[in-house]
Amino acid sequence: MNKMISAKRMVKLSALALAVGLGAPHVRAADDLNALIEAAKKEKPISVYDSTGKIVEMAEGFTKKYGLKATGVKVSANNQLEMIIRESQADNVQGDVALITDTPAALAQLLPQGFVQSYLPDDMKAKIPSEFQNPLAISTNANVWAYNTEVYDKCPVANLWEITEPKWKGKVALVDPLTKSTYTDWFNQMEKHADGKVADAYKALYGKPLQTKEKSASAAWIKAVAANAPLLVDGDDPASEAIGAPGQKTPFFGLLSSAKFRDNKDKGYKLGLCKELQPWVGWTYTKLGLIATKTKSPNMAKLFIRYVLTEEGITPQMKDGKLPTNIDVKMPADEPSGLVAVSNRLFAYDASTGLADFERREEWQDFWRLNYSK
Repeated sequence: MNKMISAKRMVKLSALALAVGLGAPHVRAADDLNALIEAAKKEKPISVYDSTGKIVEMAEGFTKKYGLKATGVKVSANNQLEMIIRESQADNVQGDVALITDTPAALAQLLPQGFVQSYLPDDMKAKIPSEFQNPLAISTNANVWAYNTEVYDKCPVANLWEITEPKWKGKVALVDPLTKSTYTDWFNQMEKHADGKVADAYKALYGKPLQTKEKSASAAWIKAVAANAPLLVDGDDPASEAIGAPGQKTPFFGLLSSAKFRDNKDKGYKLGLCKELQPWVGWTYTKLGLIATKTKSPNMAKLFIRYVLTEEGITPQMKDGKLPTNIDVKMPADEPSGLVAVSNRLFAYDASTGLADFERREEWQDFWRLNYSK
């Protein structure tokens, strides 16, 4: 069976599982906090996978708080998927908890197959908005549009359609959508949930309705961006350098993780957040908190999930602009990007169409590949 057929079959299986309420089953273990702690003390240490190195600090904080050994392991989202599946199939779970940013793949590949389960502590249900509960999302991560403050007094782009114009040809930097699935997920999310806003932005800039042969305003914008020879990079670090490195006469404008704003302090970069950009200053994707179904330490795993939903647990990631889903937790005032002031102007990820995002990844990759011009 080829990859495309396999992917579609998994999407159908996942849709069926969700329809009957099995999309994110709950680990059976102690629920009362005190009982949970006591039960966890009888279990073996756990390992936690996450795509950020901050997981090491988070696991150390958990160990210090509860006297229970947790080890944080930095693993990319793609590698997490492969490791979780193989470990479960081999009955040899090494990653007891997975904090994973590939929500569509988790919905299509991990949850319906029973490799992982979702758990939301009872005392957290009132604090986590319903859209983040099933499966549980511990945070929303943001990619934002940025500019070089050493060269520009303010963001040089006011409307996203501007970057499709000749003056920005070859001067926009972003991560290659062929290498990072969150980008093609973003394309699909725009078309599914906000196509009207993309069309409205065109009309606001040019004073006339968008005329296109493409199937949507979003597709027309994506095609125009691809055709305008953007600089495609293999990660947020080179994007940060292209946009924010000092000493440039004509720096790039571009898109990068809000976490990279720490480069202003660490590397002397000059990154500025485009706070007035229309229709959005950036977009988000969710990080799920999942427990390996075959873990030998379900209570410790549940306790760790609860820990990362608290301010104490999630603070290391908030410093990188990750927005907690717990409404009681406030972002630190010294978060480098200043994202919290414009968080309501982020295009928010909607997991209700996560399966469609997964199913259409190859389609959007082909669309980008077809229209990209160097």
